[in-house]
Amino acid sequence: MKVAILGLGYVGFTAACCIASEGHEVIGIDVNPNKVRDIMSGRSPIIEPRVDEMLRDGVAAGRIKADTALGSHLDGCDLAIVCVGTPSAADGAHNMGFIADVTQQIAAALSAERDRPLVVAYRSTFRPGTVEELVLPIFRAALGEAVEDRVEVVYNPEFLREGSAVDDYFQPPKIVIGTGDGQPCAVMNMLHANIDAPVFITGYREAEITKFVDNSWHAVKVAFANEVGRACLALGVSARQVHEVFVADTKLNISPYYMRPGGAFGGSCLPKDVRALQHIAADTGTNLPLINSLIRSNEAHKHRLFEYAVGGLEPGARILLAGLAFKVGTDDLRESPNVDLARKMLAAGFKLDIYDPGVDAAKLIGANLGYAYSQLPALKQLLVDKAHAEGTAYARVIATNATADTLELSGTVEVRNLGRLP
Repeated sequence: MKVAILGLGYVGFTAACCIASEGHEVIGIDVNPNKVRDIMSGRSPIIEPRVDEMLRDGVAAGRIKADTALGSHLDGCDLAIVCVGTPSAADGAHNMGFIADVTQQIAAALSAERDRPLVVAYRSTFRPGTVEELVLPIFRAALGEAVEDRVEVVYNPEFLREGSAVDDYFQPPKIVIGTGDGQPCAVMNMLHANIDAPVFITGYREAEITKFVDNSWHAVKVAFANEVGRACLALGVSARQVHEVFVADTKLNISPYYMRPGGAFGGSCLPKDVRALQHIAADTGTNLPLINSLIRSNEAHKHRLFEYAVGGLEPGARILLAGLAFKVGTDDLRESPNVDLARKMLAAGFKLDIYDPGVDAAKLIGANLGYAYSQLPALKQLLVDKAHAEGTAYARVIATNATADTLELSGTVEVRNLGRLP
């Protein structure tokens, strides 16, 4: 197949590499010229295991190309996958500007000479009803009565985790396809032909709400575990032992994932989608007190972790923060609780060094770049290399993930692990 991917962020770029590795021809579209130039040169714009080799192979074989404008690239395409961002607006709703804009671009680029409809699969997360109330009206306005002959819209949420995105693409927990009539789509069946996973064919709205349900549940688990962890800290109880006992019950407690008392939830999905679900609930008059408490609980946990991290130290003490990205093995700083922690430490007057081998200030791009420097303007000066981290005397090392385990720290420096409370 020939596949166009609109938006080459984590989701879109990973999909491009994986789809091309199966022998399909991929054209990626992104407004960032630097990103497009890097991709065409075989340089990955993100840090993610396995994508570098897949990109080089795809470019060398002519299966991966990239451009900043859609132009006539849809000609001959069987499928267009939309992966543009839906960031939080001021009221917590998803900002749908990119979705509307790219939909208009696709409609304008569709050739009247097509002999079959172009399947347009949306993977961006947005509220239920968006396909029917925003996407389809845009296509109808542009294409008129010929809309069904020119385009077939499906909603196909992704379930990729940064740091294991390639494995998650080929081994997802499930495949969800939302269609207008709740029936399978032949092109999507071809796309997923080599993937062994449960497949759910639903209407648009059922598919659209999937990520809200999943990500809000993950957020619920993190917040619940961290509330237990805070209580344990206050009572002098071992949160580690409590966690061990709790997750041993796989019959009733379901799963250990996201349930370990430790770091606050963050990243580009969970906070954004919880806020959006809150907005949806308010907009529809639905009372969701647990969901409404998640962000507040998470913010309270961030502050408690700050207190735990610096407790007993006087302002002016030198601290090493080991791990800045929201997850080890990635450079994504968007809504990372560790960025908030660093900001709090600086505001409190501590001398801070940051060691994260996955973060290179010079390689940050797009929303990741904007968020990083809006929260930590001195990021480039704060980051230190491994030699500096190992050779400096610190009053305390704050470990947010396994990054600290890679260091050979000098002396008897105290290490406080925020990823796993004691």
